[in-house]
Amino acid sequence: MKNKKKDIRALTKKQLQDFFVAEGDKSFRGSQVYEWLWNKGAHSFEAMTNISKETRKMLNENFVINHIRVDRMQRSSDGTIKNAVKLHDQLTVESVLIPTASRTTACVSSQVGCSLDCQFCATAKLKRMRNLNPDEIYDQVVAIDNESRLYFDRPLSNIVFMGMGEPLMNYNNVMKAVEKITSPEGLGMSPKRITISTSGVPKMIRKLADDEAKIKLAVSLHSAIDEVRTKIMPFNETFPLNDLRAALEYWYSKTKSRITYEYIVWKDINDTLRDAEALVRFCKYVPCKVNLIEYNPIDDGNFQQASSQATDMYQQMLERNNITVTVRRSRGKDIDAACGQLANKSA
Repeated sequence: MKNKKKDIRALTKKQLQDFFVAEGDKSFRGSQVYEWLWNKGAHSFEAMTNISKETRKMLNENFVINHIRVDRMQRSSDGTIKNAVKLHDQLTVESVLIPTASRTTACVSSQVGCSLDCQFCATAKLKRMRNLNPDEIYDQVVAIDNESRLYFDRPLSNIVFMGMGEPLMNYNNVMKAVEKITSPEGLGMSPKRITISTSGVPKMIRKLADDEAKIKLAVSLHSAIDEVRTKIMPFNETFPLNDLRAALEYWYSKTKSRITYEYIVWKDINDTLRDAEALVRFCKYVPCKVNLIEYNPIDDGNFQQASSQATDMYQQMLERNNITVTVRRSRGKDIDAACGQLANKSA
């Protein structure tokens, strides 16, 4: 039985160079192929026009390029674009392009489904099928960069890992993708324009700090009271707030990078003065800013947006305590592209 072809993008540049030397060719051929794969985004060996036909045929016999395909693109009335992305094994994830007057942000997925169990998130209701490979994450960014240039006449400016999945539960592949995105041989983006959003996995936040990642960190907090947070995010029982706080203090001591807390206020869940006071106390531990996010329903009716008075109360209390706060209005709700809504309905 013939060996299954290898995914060529799983090879490092050095491994590609070594492959060509072993085939009796020059090592620079490996560099050429590497540039086609990452910098030029080639989806086939035929596209590699400065490489001989014989070499392309040999590559085709040994390797495959498992590129993604945008299966369906939806455009929101506010300009937001949602991609249903088909993977090589026919599984689907979703990614989103969010345009504003000054920037274009890619919201990318890191897992098919999710490892965690947040009760308010549509993605969490999907079984985690598998982690995405670095090239599958990279391809989402390339697709959105192309859409940004086509529809908004400007390149992609920012990336957030806030799509499907918990990025820190796919740590190695996410960081390899970030390396490719920021490399001059890849997209050459600044790591300061990349934000990894986590629900809060203390051990992996510490690892991120130890690895001296230059990216920004956001935490989906939603409550600073353990029993409330455990009800809406059951994994909080395993990773309680004290452990999360210690990991965030460690992150800041190593990176000096301010943390963003993502926070939704729900009716009858976390909309009291006690909840707001707990958030203020939590914010005092590490330099941070808070994004108060509008809730996007996922059809089960258990969670409802809090009153505007409750959101105002949070905002005023944070501002009185000199904590930077922004109230974020959701984008792309009409195509289920807003925070917490990604669930492959289009698949």
